[in-house]
Amino acid sequence: MSARVEPLRPIITTEQLQKRVKELGRQISDDYKGQTIQMLAVLENAFIFVADLVRAVEVPVVCQFVKPKYSRPQAGSGSDVMEIFFSHEPDIKGQHIVLVEGLVHSGITTDFLMGDLRSRGAASVKLATLLDRQSARRVPLQPDYFGFLVDEAFVVGYGLGAPEQTNRNLPYLAAQPR
Repeated sequence: MSARVEPLRPIITTEQLQKRVKELGRQISDDYKGQTIQMLAVLENAFIFVADLVRAVEVPVVCQFVKPKYSRPQAGSGSDVMEIFFSHEPDIKGQHIVLVEGLVHSGITTDFLMGDLRSRGAASVKLATLLDRQSARRVPLQPDYFGFLVDEAFVVGYGLGAPEQTNRNLPYLAAQPR
C-alpha cells in the first residue's frame, strides 16, 4: 500500500505576492532616494523574490548573491558548521546593503550575515524578507522590510522549498505537509 500524498494548501496568492513586492519596492525606494543600494540575496530561497523586488525598486541597485552551506559536524564536535560563499567577494565598504531573504526562520544565519556585512564597513545594513516566521526566532532580529508573517511548518512556491524537492516554480505560496 502506497503512502497517501497530502495536497498543497495555498496560503498566499500570486496577486497578493505581486502587490506586496511592489509595496516593498516603493518603501525601499523612498528610504534610499538619491542613493545606490546593494541587494545581497541569500540563495536559494530568495532568487525569485529578489528578481521581482529589484524590478520594483526605483533607485540604482547592484545585485549580488550569497549561499550558506551547512556541513554535518565531525564526531565529537557538538555543533553544525556553516560556510558562507559569496558569488564574488563583495566590496561593500561605505555601501548601503539590503540583505534579501526568502524566509527568516531562526534568524541565526541572517544575524551572522548582517554582523559580517557591518564588520566589512557597510554604511548601513537592512534586512528584507518575503516571509517572517517570528515564532521560530532564536535570536533578537527584526526585519526592516517584510512581506508576510507565516507560521506554517514548510512553505513552497515563489522560489521557496527544499533543494531536492519540486514546487519552487509555483507562482503562489503553499503550505506543504512534511
